[in-house]
Amino acid sequence: MRTDENGPRLGEPELGAPLGERATLVQFSTAFCQPCRATRRVLAEVVAMVPGVAHVEIDAEARLALVRELGIARTPTVLVLDAAGRIVRRATGQPRTADVVAALGKAV
Repeated sequence: MRTDENGPRLGEPELGAPLGERATLVQFSTAFCQPCRATRRVLAEVVAMVPGVAHVEIDAEARLALVRELGIARTPTVLVLDAAGRIVRRATGQPRTADVVAALGKAV
Protein backbone atom coordinates (compact mmCIF):
# COMPACT_ATOMS: atom_id res chain seq x y z
CA MET A 1 0.00 0.00 0.00
CA ARG A 2 1.31 3.40 -0.96
CA THR A 3 0.91 6.51 1.15
CA ASP A 4 0.96 10.15 0.09
CA GLU A 5 0.21 13.44 1.87
CA ASN A 6 -3.52 12.54 1.86
CA GLY A 7 -3.06 9.13 3.48
CA PRO A 8 -3.02 5.55 2.22
CA ARG A 9 -3.72 4.75 -1.42
CA LEU A 10 -4.81 1.41 -2.80
CA GLY A 11 -4.25 0.29 -6.36
CA GLU A 12 -4.33 -2.76 -8.57
CA PRO A 13 -1.45 -4.50 -6.71
CA GLU A 14 -3.39 -4.40 -3.42
CA LEU A 15 -6.86 -4.95 -4.86
CA GLY A 16 -6.07 -7.50 -7.54
CA ALA A 17 -8.19 -5.49 -9.98
CA PRO A 18 -7.97 -2.09 -11.66
CA LEU A 19 -9.47 0.99 -10.04
CA GLY A 20 -12.68 2.40 -11.44
CA GLU A 21 -12.39 5.43 -13.69
CA ARG A 22 -14.25 7.64 -11.19
CA ALA A 23 -14.39 5.59 -7.97
CA THR A 24 -14.02 2.08 -6.58
CA LEU A 25 -16.14 0.28 -3.99
CA VAL A 26 -13.94 -2.19 -2.12
CA GLN A 27 -15.85 -4.83 -0.15
CA PHE A 28 -14.12 -6.99 2.45
CA SER A 29 -16.09 -10.23 2.89
CA THR A 30 -15.83 -13.68 4.39
CA ALA A 31 -17.23 -16.93 3.02
CA PHE A 32 -20.04 -17.47 5.55
CA CYS A 33 -21.07 -13.85 6.01
CA GLN A 34 -24.78 -13.50 5.16
CA PRO A 35 -24.74 -9.66 5.07
CA CYS A 36 -21.77 -9.87 2.66
CA ARG A 37 -23.98 -11.48 0.01
CA ALA A 38 -26.60 -8.74 0.36
CA THR A 39 -23.86 -6.10 0.27
CA ARG A 40 -22.51 -7.60 -2.96
CA ARG A 41 -25.97 -7.20 -4.54
CA VAL A 42 -26.31 -3.58 -3.34
CA LEU A 43 -22.87 -2.61 -4.64
CA ALA A 44 -23.51 -4.34 -8.00
CA GLU A 45 -26.73 -2.34 -8.30
CA VAL A 46 -24.88 0.93 -7.63
CA VAL A 47 -22.11 0.06 -10.12
CA ALA A 48 -24.80 -0.55 -12.76
CA MET A 49 -26.34 2.88 -12.03
CA VAL A 50 -23.21 5.04 -11.77
CA PRO A 51 -20.80 5.11 -14.73
CA GLY A 52 -17.08 4.82 -14.03
CA VAL A 53 -17.49 3.05 -10.68
CA ALA A 54 -15.96 -0.38 -10.07
CA HIS A 55 -16.69 -2.96 -7.36
CA VAL A 56 -13.88 -5.13 -6.00
CA GLU A 57 -14.61 -7.85 -3.44
CA ILE A 58 -11.75 -9.07 -1.28
CA ASP A 59 -11.81 -12.27 0.76
CA ALA A 60 -10.72 -10.98 4.18
CA GLU A 61 -9.47 -14.40 5.31
CA ALA A 62 -7.20 -14.70 2.27
CA ARG A 63 -5.80 -11.16 2.61
CA LEU A 64 -5.09 -10.91 6.35
CA ALA A 65 -2.07 -8.61 5.94
CA LEU A 66 -4.15 -6.04 4.04
CA VAL A 67 -7.02 -6.43 6.53
CA ARG A 68 -4.65 -5.66 9.40
CA GLU A 69 -3.01 -2.76 7.56
CA LEU A 70 -6.39 -1.15 6.96
CA GLY A 71 -7.81 -1.95 10.39
CA ILE A 72 -10.74 -4.00 9.07
CA ALA A 73 -12.45 -5.44 12.15
CA ARG A 74 -15.62 -7.03 10.72
CA THR A 75 -17.30 -8.01 7.49
CA PRO A 76 -18.76 -6.65 5.44
CA THR A 77 -16.64 -3.51 5.42
CA VAL A 78 -16.87 -1.26 2.37
CA LEU A 79 -14.25 1.32 1.45
CA VAL A 80 -15.05 4.02 -1.08
CA LEU A 81 -11.95 5.00 -3.04
CA ASP A 82 -11.59 8.02 -5.28
CA ALA A 83 -10.08 7.72 -8.77
CA ALA A 84 -6.55 7.88 -7.30
CA GLY A 85 -7.24 5.06 -4.83
CA ARG A 86 -7.53 7.22 -1.68
CA ILE A 87 -10.04 6.08 0.93
CA VAL A 88 -12.76 8.73 1.20
CA ARG A 89 -15.37 6.74 3.13
CA ARG A 90 -15.54 3.56 5.21
CA ALA A 91 -18.62 1.70 6.44
CA THR A 92 -19.30 -1.61 8.18
CA GLY A 93 -22.43 -3.70 7.96
CA GLN A 94 -24.90 -4.01 5.12
CA PRO A 95 -25.30 -0.65 3.35
CA ARG A 96 -28.41 0.80 1.78
CA THR A 97 -28.25 1.77 -1.88
CA ALA A 98 -28.96 5.43 -1.12
CA ASP A 99 -26.12 5.54 1.41
CA VAL A 100 -23.64 4.09 -1.09
CA VAL A 101 -24.69 6.58 -3.78
CA ALA A 102 -24.32 9.43 -1.25
CA ALA A 103 -20.86 8.18 -0.21
CA LEU A 104 -19.80 8.13 -3.87
CA GLY A 105 -20.51 11.86 -3.94
CA LYS A 106 -17.38 12.31 -1.80
CA ALA A 107 -15.27 10.35 -4.29
CA VAL A 108 -16.34 11.69 -7.69
